[in-house]
Amino acid sequence: MNSHLQGELQKSGYNLTTRETDLMTTPDIHAERILVLDFGSEYTQLIARKVRSAGVYCEVHPFDLDEAAIRAFNAKGIILSCDPDAEPLVADPQPVAAAYQLDVPLLSVGYEHPGLPAVARRIGAYDDSNTPALVENFVLQDCACQGLWTPANIIEDAIAKVRAQVGERQVLLGLSGGVDSSVVAALLHRAIGDQLTCVFVDHGLMRLHEGDQVMRMFAENMGVKVIRVDAEQRFLDLLKGVNDPEEKRKIIGRTFIEVFDEESAKLEGIDFLAQGTIYPDIIESVAIKHGKARVIKSHHNVGGLPEDMKFELVEPLKELFKDEVRKLGVELGLPREMVYRHPFPGPGLGVRILGEIRKEYADLLRQADHIFIEELRAAGWYDKTSQAFAVFVPVRSVGVVNDQRRYAWVISLRAVETIDFMTARWAHLPYELIEKVSTRIITELEGISRVVYDVSSKPPATIEWE
Repeated sequence: MNSHLQGELQKSGYNLTTRETDLMTTPDIHAERILVLDFGSEYTQLIARKVRSAGVYCEVHPFDLDEAAIRAFNAKGIILSCDPDAEPLVADPQPVAAAYQLDVPLLSVGYEHPGLPAVARRIGAYDDSNTPALVENFVLQDCACQGLWTPANIIEDAIAKVRAQVGERQVLLGLSGGVDSSVVAALLHRAIGDQLTCVFVDHGLMRLHEGDQVMRMFAENMGVKVIRVDAEQRFLDLLKGVNDPEEKRKIIGRTFIEVFDEESAKLEGIDFLAQGTIYPDIIESVAIKHGKARVIKSHHNVGGLPEDMKFELVEPLKELFKDEVRKLGVELGLPREMVYRHPFPGPGLGVRILGEIRKEYADLLRQADHIFIEELRAAGWYDKTSQAFAVFVPVRSVGVVNDQRRYAWVISLRAVETIDFMTARWAHLPYELIEKVSTRIITELEGISRVVYDVSSKPPATIEWE
């Protein structure tokens, strides 16, 4: 119907603008929607991701979402996400009556609510083996959704929205080299081309050759306008003598903002600031605002931007979960090994060097981490682990290398397996692999005399050491 209308308009002599063409040809990927009501279950985001992976848009809201909002959502179906083993957020939590009264299929995952069987199509407990099929059958069969929520459609929808919002004006993006900002850069470049300018702040605490890789990927291969700021010495000077982990994070975050702000002030005609906000950030913010958050972990992201920056925000990923962002990256043509890299903290190696940060430590850690990841990939273990990295331990240990006594630093290897990063098990890597990594690090890096392997699970330990 849209293409027919477009043809008729063109026949009549009306020339469609790019914005109008985008809006007319892009499918409405939000037309089919599932409402997920959260009762404080740790599985809520996993359930929502199962809905999305079935090709259907969904949103997560608190269980006591008001009646008007429930009706206005116009859901094709409702899922109640419960956790019978967890302490409820409030005594006897119940969804508002509208959730039962709407003439749409309803699925309860966790436990039965009073009056639910009369309207529910499906009831089930959360289980890793059966929940994906349970959710998929619910949204595709019971709710009769077609599955329009695909990476290709999401990209077209995002491009249309960005063009409609930005028009002919200029957009600024802080490009960190991480997955989120990289996908935003690729998406915005496809949508608005040279209207996008990226600022890449190299704080000297990145992985081996990462800064050069970012420039090669975006500036050289894709033709994105990228301003690289070499701020390593500035960060190292401010971090000199600082041992406290929280203080290190604050300094790195604050300095990053200052450098970015200084560079943005040099640019003229910028009206929009792009950010890599993703959907879990939104869910968490809502939970904090309404006091519904059960566990809020302390993130390692670089701090937020100043409130007085006079830019309108562009957030093309704000409806997406991390796994969806990765799929978009591949669809946009970014290398899979880049898009599916393990998480890397905003302060970078700053929270993987225990105590004071020095350039000597950072350089050694970069090399050790590179060896570890290289061997994990070669052995086929990189994709089997959720996160793997090396940690610099500022303790000297005696070793013997090439018949020479060495009194040098210690490196700890860390690898974990997890689904949601709220809990994690240390990865049971083959002894032969750990031995090979250890031997390479000690023999190839003169400043290292000993390598240890971290066998702590979360809880009680955290994944990162700081």
